[in-house]
Amino acid sequence: MSDASDATVSLPTAPMAAKRPHVYRVHGVEISDEFAWLKAANWRDVLRDGAVLPGDIREVLVAENAYADAMLAHTTGLQSHLLAEMRARIKEDDVDVPSPDGPFVYYRRHRQGGQHPIFCRRSRHTAGDEAVLLDGDQMGRGKPFFDIGTVRHAPNHERFAWSVDEKGSELFTVRVRDVDSGVDGADEVVETSGNVVWSADSQSFFYVRLDDNHRPHRVLLHRLGEDPARDVCVYEEQDPGWFVGIHATQSGEFLVIDLHDHDSSETHLVDLHDPESAPRLVTPRVRGLRYDVEAHGHTLFILTNANDAEDFKIVQATLEEPSIWTDLVPHRRGRMITSMFALSGHLMRLEREDGLPRIVAREIEGGDEHRIAFEEEAYSLGLDRILEFDTHVVRFSYSSMTTPREVYDYDLRTRTRVLRKQQEIPSGHDPKHYVTRRVYARADDGEMVPVSLLYRRDVALDGSAPLLLQGYGAYGHASPASFSANRLSLVDRGFVYAIAHIRGGTDKGWHWYENGKLQHKPNTFLDFIAAGRHLSREGFTSQGRIVALGGSAGGMLMGAVANMAPELFAGIIADVPFVDVMNTMLDAELPLTPPEWLEWGNPATDRQAFDTILSYSPYDNVRAQHYPAILAQAGLTDPRVTYWEPAKWVARLRDRMTGGGPILLRTNMDAGHGGAAGRFDRLKEIAVEYAFAIDCVQGQRGV
Repeated sequence: MSDASDATVSLPTAPMAAKRPHVYRVHGVEISDEFAWLKAANWRDVLRDGAVLPGDIREVLVAENAYADAMLAHTTGLQSHLLAEMRARIKEDDVDVPSPDGPFVYYRRHRQGGQHPIFCRRSRHTAGDEAVLLDGDQMGRGKPFFDIGTVRHAPNHERFAWSVDEKGSELFTVRVRDVDSGVDGADEVVETSGNVVWSADSQSFFYVRLDDNHRPHRVLLHRLGEDPARDVCVYEEQDPGWFVGIHATQSGEFLVIDLHDHDSSETHLVDLHDPESAPRLVTPRVRGLRYDVEAHGHTLFILTNANDAEDFKIVQATLEEPSIWTDLVPHRRGRMITSMFALSGHLMRLEREDGLPRIVAREIEGGDEHRIAFEEEAYSLGLDRILEFDTHVVRFSYSSMTTPREVYDYDLRTRTRVLRKQQEIPSGHDPKHYVTRRVYARADDGEMVPVSLLYRRDVALDGSAPLLLQGYGAYGHASPASFSANRLSLVDRGFVYAIAHIRGGTDKGWHWYENGKLQHKPNTFLDFIAAGRHLSREGFTSQGRIVALGGSAGGMLMGAVANMAPELFAGIIADVPFVDVMNTMLDAELPLTPPEWLEWGNPATDRQAFDTILSYSPYDNVRAQHYPAILAQAGLTDPRVTYWEPAKWVARLRDRMTGGGPILLRTNMDAGHGGAAGRFDRLKEIAVEYAFAIDCVQGQRGV
């Protein structure tokens, strides 16, 4: 990418945020934070309404946006081409596979040119007309941000609850709409997590309220027609480090109150036929004990890591004695059970071994098991949630980096599958033109890091190809080797697309996660660097022709590797990057800080955690060196990675670097963590990133 050293090009001057001295001490160590002022004193209000951002901070973000636009102006034609390509691969008037529930089937669809989903239903057994429950395009028209959280019909099918976020701050308002009239009732519940669970009689629903620090902390019951101020508190979590979530068991018998931090969990059940009954504790929280619960009559199936089951096992208990557990599916190291749910006749589970997923169906009577798996070298498999309990048909989805998503209905009795939908690529896609592979990079400590690859069959693997290397590596999230139509815009231009399954995720089991958190966090960054160097040695690319991509905690990864191995990369794309780790983990009032201490450590109370974080925190380790071109993307109302983190990082990079760049920051002033909500608006953001990636390597070889 062109930078200030290119004397033949007249470039705008990069904005320089003012440095205002600010020094603090922790454990006797003095830390300077000259850009601390970019964090607004009224940050809680800003998360709810970006319009109240102080003027001096707004000036910085506006100037950064203008500079980024100017520096990327020569790519606007390329951005337009990329956007047109990606949009041409979308079947715009697409329809989801309908999900049966009682007398109806429910589904989502999009209209040609529509930004938002339309939620619909029709009769299950007759050729009746479609009923539109909620038209996202109509509701979101003219709004800078509009994101539908959930649309959940009541058990009697007469009404549905729906939630919406219109700021990007993940504060959802819940309303209830009558199906026949299409009119919302007076019920309106604000500042919720967005999810809803109905009582069995369809006269009330449960929801989760967020506190003033943006944390989900209370489960409430709302009776239709009553003042929300009188809603009954069903459960209140006292520990700010614990998350609160709700869902219903597959049987529809119980509300599950799911409480967890990054290390432990606890579950309470509420009888949905008696919604005002007291929650029933399954087993008390114990440090290090994790479990999830499903109900089948009076039997509870529990997915847990109890008794050193590192990669999880399934046990069973009874409602009468929920804390007495008996092994059902024993633990086997290296086979990680990631999820499960119970149908009337089968217990379904999704597990992963050797980095590849498979589905296992177990008969509840008798215990006979069989597997659903595929033969590709790298692929993604998902066990989709269905609406019914008394059924012998399950739904799963499959894709690989070359194969578009396929949705199957699978008959558990006959063990046969029916293809219900295959992702259409209107502009055309032939998987035979592409190659997907799984290779392994040796990390510095000898661990083998899986890397999934996608490239055109005609690409020369002689080191000349540019490569986009994507990574995440946090919270135990695995990185699926799934299909993305958007990636083809890079791959068709000669890029190799690589996903590094680095430590911090669970791609190789729970130990893969444990060895990439807390004091072991640097392994995540070293694995990513090892992947890049391995791909260079093996001819998939060469040093300096790699563009790295990561978002959120993966944005921390981007900031760390930029400091540690800048020579490896032509460019770095950091989406909503968590880069100001030390300052964020020291501020217990921020939305996610207390829950995150078990992931990163608490530097205020733990000297080892302080030293570890200080050793890698991207903002604190910016130094006087050459940096690759960097594009950071942020959201003003983002409650997860607050806007000032990337703003401070970019300011310090530009202040301290000795060469390279440019360093660009684009802040969406109308959105939060997920960026633009509309499907085509989101494509515009991806087009900018891909144009940036192409431009980073184009000076070395036209792409």
